[in-house]
Amino acid sequence: MSWLGPALAEEQRDLATMLDTFTVDRDVVLTDNPHVVGALATELAELGIWTLGTEERHGGGGADRVTTAVAMERLGRTWPALGWAATQAHAAIDVLGGDDRFSDVVTAVHTADAAVAVVDTTSRHVRLVSSAGPLHGSVDRIDPAAEAPYLLLLGDDDTAMLVEREAMTTRPLDRTGLGGALTRSVRFAEAAPAATVRRLRDVDVAAARARLRRGAAAVAAGIAGAAADAAAAYAAERHQFGGPLTNLPTVRQSLLDQATRTAVALTTALGTDDGSVQTLAAMRHACDAAIEVAAAALQSHGGYGYLTEYPAERYLRDAVSLRAATDTHAAAAPAFRALVGPGPRREDGMS
Repeated sequence: MSWLGPALAEEQRDLATMLDTFTVDRDVVLTDNPHVVGALATELAELGIWTLGTEERHGGGGADRVTTAVAMERLGRTWPALGWAATQAHAAIDVLGGDDRFSDVVTAVHTADAAVAVVDTTSRHVRLVSSAGPLHGSVDRIDPAAEAPYLLLLGDDDTAMLVEREAMTTRPLDRTGLGGALTRSVRFAEAAPAATVRRLRDVDVAAARARLRRGAAAVAAGIAGAAADAAAAYAAERHQFGGPLTNLPTVRQSLLDQATRTAVALTTALGTDDGSVQTLAAMRHACDAAIEVAAAALQSHGGYGYLTEYPAERYLRDAVSLRAATDTHAAAAPAFRALVGPGPRREDGMS
């Protein structure tokens, strides 16, 4: 598998090679089989990948930003649903790790025995009314790669809420791609006790948002890289007019364009800082690039690209579904407020 980003340190190259070998050896195209998804997540946790970039004092691997992004990019190439779930695991531990009330949850997340779907309340997926008592409303979409996740809602003003599993009713939700995401819609049980909604104050919500966006950008860059690789391999092997398709100038130009878009998306994903606007830009650019590259890669396969025997159509579906899962357009709201200041507060009290 190619690497179109900046030069890596030796340990980062070794990590990429290890994950490439791991995914090739399993040779699994993920579907929403919870046993298969859970087994892979557990294996990744045993390898130290699942929470690689969380702080050591919270039980994580303590890897730096680039090393963590390398892992998410490699997962994005083969199992983007797991890359996105691992990104949410990182964000959840960032928020919960310093609070003794959630030590059991954090331990279970590290081992992939528990999943946390992390949702920004600015997302269009969220339709909540919150007061000091129970929650009311719904979340239209979560992608936890688990059947019964916790739900972590990121508010504004450094507030968040962890919703216990018994407070929610979930329903499987159809989507375009992201096999293995076990996508659900959520409604809150009206009779759920108030103790099942745990409120957090003075947490670094901005850092958690940045973590989600950087992770999504890396996963999207992985989808783009896999699609570009598949198109180049197909064009080199497929012969027409007495030679491989790569002899045709238009094909070569398309492959170069795909590689260029992938390289820019990957470099941006690895190099962005924690600023609200910067991380949003990296995520939106990478998600859009993944769709563009995957669509071009499908065209590079001709009619064969639409067949499930080839991965091209799956890459496009995954890219579309990842962009929907991250709700990149609604995610602009916090970044916009960072530029122009806060607007009116929402009725749910979380801004």
